Amino acid sequence: MTSTNPEPASRFLRACAGLPVDATPVWFMRQAGRYMPEYRRIREKFSLLEIVERPEIAAEVTLQPVQALGVDAAILFADILLPIIPMGLKLEFAKGEGPLIHNPIHGIGDVNRLRRLDSRTELGHVMETIHLLRGELPAEVPLIGFAGAPFTLACYMIEGSGSRDYRHAKSLMLSQPKTWQALMEKISEALVDYLLAQIDAGAQAVQLFDSWVGALSPADYVTYVQPYSSLVLQTVAKTGVPVIHFGTGTTSLLEHMQAAGGTVIGLDWRVPLDDARRRLGWNQPVQGNLDPVDLFTPLPVLQQRVEDVLHRAGGQPGHIFNLGHGILQHTPVENVRAIVELVHEKSAELRESV
Repeated sequence: MTSTNPEPASRFLRACAGLPVDATPVWFMRQAGRYMPEYRRIREKFSLLEIVERPEIAAEVTLQPVQALGVDAAILFADILLPIIPMGLKLEFAKGEGPLIHNPIHGIGDVNRLRRLDSRTELGHVMETIHLLRGELPAEVPLIGFAGAPFTLACYMIEGSGSRDYRHAKSLMLSQPKTWQALMEKISEALVDYLLAQIDAGAQAVQLFDSWVGALSPADYVTYVQPYSSLVLQTVAKTGVPVIHFGTGTTSLLEHMQAAGGTVIGLDWRVPLDDARRRLGWNQPVQGNLDPVDLFTPLPVLQQRVEDVLHRAGGQPGHIFNLGHGILQHTPVENVRAIVELVHEKSAELRESV
């Protein structure tokens, strides 16, 4: 790759650009969360939304895994559903039930009532958290901002909560295509605003989470989702900031996701990393893809699984080590820390042998 910009110094940003690194960078989705005792102590005093609304506390939570684990990037502590609140939906995080939306989308009237998002004012606390973090993070540890992708947000907004089959969302998508289009256009516009605001505030990379997109067939993805994800990804990419495009259950969608856009394609554990790299091209930076459940295994087994991912990456530039999804509750902290050390050590050895 050629660029008029100076080459980035951090492992993570170099890997995003497909540049050589001394060791594979590693960070984890949900690296700040309930598996860490420091976070649980904070949650005893504050709800998730209360933490996010207090920049000093959100920054503290974001920094906890950086200090405890030695990861190569920090990810902003927030939630993918934050933008829907100023858009007019009533969101509650119910104890033991997850997010609940009390006025979900049923038809075009509900879509028309959604308000345009002004992230810099209505989500200014998120931007303030980013400002604080950029002043506290070490220079070699970049800050990743993020947002939920249009399809995943649309599903939450229609279903009103988590779902196993996305019945209401997919039914609306197929039976009310004009309503679906209007909703996806409004969501996409909001996400562009939100991610650009994060970048302006200091985020050095962003990730678009499409956690539920694996529920779609390739044909439905191309018809009903790809245009909107592409709008968000390609608009944000014009800033020059790396954009990670991540989804789960996406083995059949990878080429379509790549076509939609993203500097880096995130991979879940269901696709062998070397297969994905052959399909996407070895010059395509990728992120992944250890199964989060592997972190509950004994260290010798965990080491074998980590080494398998690294060997499949081929010792080639453009690999960011991560899980295939977020760290699970009750994951042993010592195993998460061990992965960071293993990735750095074993990947450096692989590069010497390539």
